[in-house]
Amino acid sequence: MTEPLLLMTPGPTRVPDRVLRAGARPMIHHRTAEFSAELGATTEMLGPVFGTASAALPVHTTGRGATEAAICNFFSPGDEIIACCNGKFGEMWADLAASYGLVVHRAATSWLHEVDASEIDDLLRERPNVRAVSLTFGDTSTGVRNDVAAVSRVARERNVLVMVDGVSSIGGMPFAFDDWGVDVAVVASQKCLMSPPGLAFVAVSDRAWTSYGRAKLPRNYWDFGDIKRNVTRPKPETPGTTPVSLMLQVAEALRMIHEEGLERVYARHEAMAERARRGALELGLSLQCPTITHHSTTLTAIACPPGVPPKAIRDPLTARGILTAAGLGAPFESSAFRIGHMGDIRLADVERTLSALAEVLSELPSEVSSAAGRG
Repeated sequence: MTEPLLLMTPGPTRVPDRVLRAGARPMIHHRTAEFSAELGATTEMLGPVFGTASAALPVHTTGRGATEAAICNFFSPGDEIIACCNGKFGEMWADLAASYGLVVHRAATSWLHEVDASEIDDLLRERPNVRAVSLTFGDTSTGVRNDVAAVSRVARERNVLVMVDGVSSIGGMPFAFDDWGVDVAVVASQKCLMSPPGLAFVAVSDRAWTSYGRAKLPRNYWDFGDIKRNVTRPKPETPGTTPVSLMLQVAEALRMIHEEGLERVYARHEAMAERARRGALELGLSLQCPTITHHSTTLTAIACPPGVPPKAIRDPLTARGILTAAGLGAPFESSAFRIGHMGDIRLADVERTLSALAEVLSELPSEVSSAAGRG
């Protein structure tokens, strides 16, 4: 049997055997007391991961689906929002909002920098009718970590909602939904939550629920109010048929996270990220976006040596049993590759990847190898 690839990607990530086994147990019905207990435990264990005392809402979709659902649950046609677009997934918020008839003001449009809260503050002053600000916590297209707390401070001064895509970061980076004053945050199963793709979870503030009450966009399958009513019952349920096995896997993954301890999980991710960045520099490479100063701890984006296409690095790594990710978004698709280090990935996996990367670089034509060595 061929050994599986080491998934050093931004998701889906490696699923621990214990989580795989949780999904392989005999099917149970989603209206039984047994499943209700697992659902309740899942939402309870998600609270500290989000940093909230509120119940997290399970949404039977991918992270992208839950992000879209956040638009239709809290807004009406013509509402204005500011979308921070300093990466592929920041831009996704803008595109989704525009597709639902919202008026989108794009901010922080350079992919080479973090979101600047003062820019958002200025734009909010110029646009008094803005209802919300959207941004990513960590964007896997660039490896940036945006200062959600700072953006939340300026938004709350004007009673503006803050909506955060935490799909690739919550569970691997400390997040303080309540303390930072975030209103909507989304996470998905296949990244830091160490489970297969297909489930998302959303935290919602009281302010956001007020917006929900007056929102006019159509919603049915993705009706957060319906989900909340069901999941907060004494016997928690979901509105429709739950992906039972996947929910059981997320529950088991959350137990593993809490057994390790959130602070140790965050420290492990920080150590992996620091080692990946330092290792790339030691090999004479540079980061894809060298002007970024605050980095995600779940992914490192690396520039290829001049004249070397990403395929010339990624394919030999795959041949060595290590799958990395292509650069995401122009011009990075042709000039960079990405190493994910989140969820069940460990420091030893990062070391293995760096060792293999050193071998690959050494096998490049001599003029390219020497150029990479000079950085």
